[in-house]
Amino acid sequence: MSSIQEKHSAQYYIDLENSYGAHNYHPLPVVLERGEGVYVWDVEGKKYYDFLSAYSAVNQGHSHPKIVSAMTTQAQALSLTSRAFYNNKLGEFEKKITRIFGFDKVLPMNSGAEAVETAIKIARKWGYEVKGIRNHEAKIIICENNFHGRTTTIVSFSNDPDARDHYGPFTPGFIRIAYNDVQALKEILENPEDIAAFLVEPIQGEAGVFVPDEGYLHEAAELCRSKNVLFIADEVQTGIARTGKMLACDHEQVKPDILILGKALSGGMYPVSAVLANDPVMHVIKPGQHGSTFGGNPLACAVSTAALDVIIDEKLAENAEKMGKRFRAGIEKTIGKTNLISKVRGKGLLNAILINDTPESSTAWDLCLKLRDNGLLAKPTHGNIIRMAPPLVITEKQIDECLAIIEKTILEFSK
Repeated sequence: MSSIQEKHSAQYYIDLENSYGAHNYHPLPVVLERGEGVYVWDVEGKKYYDFLSAYSAVNQGHSHPKIVSAMTTQAQALSLTSRAFYNNKLGEFEKKITRIFGFDKVLPMNSGAEAVETAIKIARKWGYEVKGIRNHEAKIIICENNFHGRTTTIVSFSNDPDARDHYGPFTPGFIRIAYNDVQALKEILENPEDIAAFLVEPIQGEAGVFVPDEGYLHEAAELCRSKNVLFIADEVQTGIARTGKMLACDHEQVKPDILILGKALSGGMYPVSAVLANDPVMHVIKPGQHGSTFGGNPLACAVSTAALDVIIDEKLAENAEKMGKRFRAGIEKTIGKTNLISKVRGKGLLNAILINDTPESSTAWDLCLKLRDNGLLAKPTHGNIIRMAPPLVITEKQIDECLAIIEKTILEFSK
């Protein structure tokens, strides 16, 4: 048999997915086969800037050599034991991550949605066994336009019709309030007896990189503590240096009672997530009460340890802060030259540009197709918003090149 792999066109691979895969995504029509740093290449050899970073999973850049080395070395030694036995990687990972983020304990999982489900279970159990909430009466406050995953429980408290329609009956026990509205939270917490937690994204990514008012997170966290309600921060997308700090909560010096991490925790190399909390909260989980066959496996631990080292050693939070400011300043200049985009918003390298059209229009999608043609990959969210989130290893020169691509595309599109 020949060792040379047969080359196919992009359309061949698109047709394969359309024929044999569930149609639960609507990808941009580009077929990628290789990535390095801030770049990806398609099957026909064209090079692009990646401005999505796998929804912020690839903060350290594609195929970072230190993470690849950790993965291949560990894969050749031991990949999975389950938690039926100890392994020589889990404890070291647990020590590192708890020290970095300042918590007593960590519970490792795999996907971000699994971590959110884990946090919900921990909060409810704490509510019953520590706070003294009546059995089956615990409530968790969540925000409108949230995105925490796609499990049945999580979509139960979504207000996105695509996420909810025809997936009921839904899981009870959630109270939805407006995001970025301390008064709404205050009103709900006037009767906090049955409320276990408040679950919030420090920045709503999927909703269009919606950044709350300064002080919102701090005030919400203080309010929760005054009412003996756990403050849960879902930093699956915003954590691990994406917003210019290790955590988005760090911008307001907020320490959550429960912290949820995922995505870039492994540099995009392997599904790894984690829930962190201090002993009075985490100690409600006893043997046999929660777990995962793959959670905490040696391969995941080796990869995540390397991924965290890269973030710290290469000062990627600091770079995200600096490059994010440069990016937003550049887009502001472009806004002054066109009426196609109305606003840029974000923190660090989690940003969005708002298209001056309705969410029902195809303008944002069409603009992303033109950006692709010009060598930059991005994707719309909520119809008329384009998320812009390159890997955090991007340089000043590369940011300027990308700004030039974006401006050229927008000005040509405007004509």
